[in-house]
Amino acid sequence: MTTSVDRRKFLTAAGVTAATAAAAGVGGELLLGKRFRGNAPAANAPEPGGSQAPQLQIDPMQPLPPGEELNIAGLSPFFTPNAEFYRVDTSLMLPKVPASSWQLRIHGMVDKPMILSYHDLIQLPMIERDVTLTCVSEAVGGNYVGNARWQGTLLAPILRQAGIQSGADQIVMRDVNGMTIGVATDPVMDGRDSMLAVGMNGQVLPQPHGYPVRVVVPGLYGYVSATKWVVDMEFTTFGAFNAYWVKHGWSQQAPIKTESRIDVPKRGSTVNTGRVTIAGVAWAQHTGIEAVEVSVDGVWYEAKLPAQDTIDTWRQWYYVWDATPGQHLLQVRATDKTGYTQTAVKHKTEPNGATGYHTIRVAVA
Repeated sequence: MTTSVDRRKFLTAAGVTAATAAAAGVGGELLLGKRFRGNAPAANAPEPGGSQAPQLQIDPMQPLPPGEELNIAGLSPFFTPNAEFYRVDTSLMLPKVPASSWQLRIHGMVDKPMILSYHDLIQLPMIERDVTLTCVSEAVGGNYVGNARWQGTLLAPILRQAGIQSGADQIVMRDVNGMTIGVATDPVMDGRDSMLAVGMNGQVLPQPHGYPVRVVVPGLYGYVSATKWVVDMEFTTFGAFNAYWVKHGWSQQAPIKTESRIDVPKRGSTVNTGRVTIAGVAWAQHTGIEAVEVSVDGVWYEAKLPAQDTIDTWRQWYYVWDATPGQHLLQVRATDKTGYTQTAVKHKTEPNGATGYHTIRVAVA
């Protein structure tokens, strides 16, 4: 199913967002709402001279079915609000890039170098996809992970037009300030929904999250994929170039590890005796979560999970515990759809992501 959004209005929205961002230091103030979630406006205003306004074609996702999102106090919502979505970037000042002047240069080991303008970009087929992003600096139980419904266009068909040459195993992506992010070519081109995103949760892409265009690649840590304010993609090899974070000791390639987190109860909190809900989220992007287990004082129990949205998103979970008085140790572990269960071995975030069980202590009174 596809639906139409007035392309001229979208460009106006993008321009207004840029002006708002420049004035207030934030972006995404102009809600696109239902129009950008797949419902067409009632009518399209005609162009001057009687011609019809151009259409922005969007292939929408369906709303989450009832029961797919758990309504538990303290549990992370399935969709992370834009204002609460984590940010990790090297810019002291947020780049201000007008959509009217934005261009993406594709070059290097390609047969046909090309330049794509913002106008060119939004002529392409538009989709929306639910994708969870994770930063490699996410400590076990940390907050550098979030899930959003992204709007944009698939990246792979654009890159194929350039004619990728044999041996080009790395794409060096650059933002408007020259920051380099190196992503393996294969994950971008293997059929997953790698995107050039122009929207986030039904809004024009907020400036702090890469306005006007950013990259979203399911299944890879952000430092090897999630380029914000992207303006350049150079095909090369891992042997020929080390991107910014690799020069600082991080791995060249970094698929996201299978992880889980306890959201409620909070570490160090006191709960009442009786039935206590333990709940959180688990993720294994582009692999999918199969099961989650909760440990109470070393005894493991199977948690309940709602239906999986897609394998590219995190999954909420919960377990109802019959809590007895005293101090208790709670842990969580997830198993992904390959059958792999996350390791208990504790490891720091460097060089390619932390490991270990999220562990908390709570008191029952």
